[in-house]
Amino acid sequence: MSSVEEFRTEIRHWLQAHLTGEFAHLKGRGGPGGEHEAFAERLAWERHLAAHGWTCVGWPKEYGGRGASIEEQIAFHEEYALADAPARVNHIGEQLLGPTLIAHGTEEQKARFLPPIRAVEELWCQGYSEPDAGSDLAAVRTRATRDGDAWVVDGQKIWTSLAHASQWCFVLARTEPGSRRHAGLSYLLVPMDQPGVVVRPIVQLTGTSEFNEVFFDGARTDAANVVGEPGDGWRIAMATLGYERGVSTLGQQVGFRRELEGLIELARRTGALADPLVRDRLVRAWTGLQAMRANALRGAEPSMAKLYWSHWHRDLGELAMDIRGAASTVVSGEPYELDAWQRLFLFSRADTIYAGSSEIQRTIIAERVLGLPKEPRP
Repeated sequence: MSSVEEFRTEIRHWLQAHLTGEFAHLKGRGGPGGEHEAFAERLAWERHLAAHGWTCVGWPKEYGGRGASIEEQIAFHEEYALADAPARVNHIGEQLLGPTLIAHGTEEQKARFLPPIRAVEELWCQGYSEPDAGSDLAAVRTRATRDGDAWVVDGQKIWTSLAHASQWCFVLARTEPGSRRHAGLSYLLVPMDQPGVVVRPIVQLTGTSEFNEVFFDGARTDAANVVGEPGDGWRIAMATLGYERGVSTLGQQVGFRRELEGLIELARRTGALADPLVRDRLVRAWTGLQAMRANALRGAEPSMAKLYWSHWHRDLGELAMDIRGAASTVVSGEPYELDAWQRLFLFSRADTIYAGSSEIQRTIIAERVLGLPKEPRP
């Protein structure tokens, strides 16, 4: 048995042994459109993972991880999804900020911030998008000014996932007055629990509110809490986005596969499978999922991967509504209780927008991958 197979077997058996008792009811809870589900219990589960060494598996051992290879990380995320384990509450800290600090942070920053992430003692959110600078990240207007031994942050962020539950936020802010676009930005680590930070949840079509508006009004953070050099924030922010679209997406694809299998069974029960057009769309969804996995395994360019999976998943939500027919338009309970297929349809409308809209992804592919002329900039 290879080391990867041994690793896969170890995590599979551990999950079978531990997703029981007080944690058994958490199977399948959370995830896109369901982040509100059993949040406190999922946080306890994740701390249980940490206590047994199953958080941050891809981090180097010197920072508390397992030093798992890419193949072992893939095995972990796939087995976690196959076990129907609950959605992670610490994804942003573990998968985004942690690797960013390991690669670009100071030793002091690593010592301060990595252990609480690994132990799930501090949760993080991502302060990138703004009302007038959604996917156009270089247009951010949130500013930070140096005041002695601190940075003072003023501005607004939006669509900030889980800001209402986070203790810290990594914020892209303009620190050089008069700078434009990619220049003059800095990547700051800002505490959320202070008078200068206000979080307002945004109620979505699903009735839930994973996303938030965050207002900074004189919020402060230590001068040392800048990752990289002041003015080097664009490079650090792009590194974080690369980690966001890493191997954990293979676990996401296991969830996609489970949704597709459930949809095929629904079509069989309702008789919709007899429709040749429905069968054709289901076959296309299945082949698309195989292509998605193959591209992920070969390390496809992150923008291409994001563009592909977001449209595939949005189309799956539309197919679910078509298979359900008229019943898809009626909520299952009052005042606004959605079933899983309705939630999939409504939340997947955002797939092509969050984490970089499809328009932006196509521009990146055109300019950086294909080498086409850049779009005119204002």
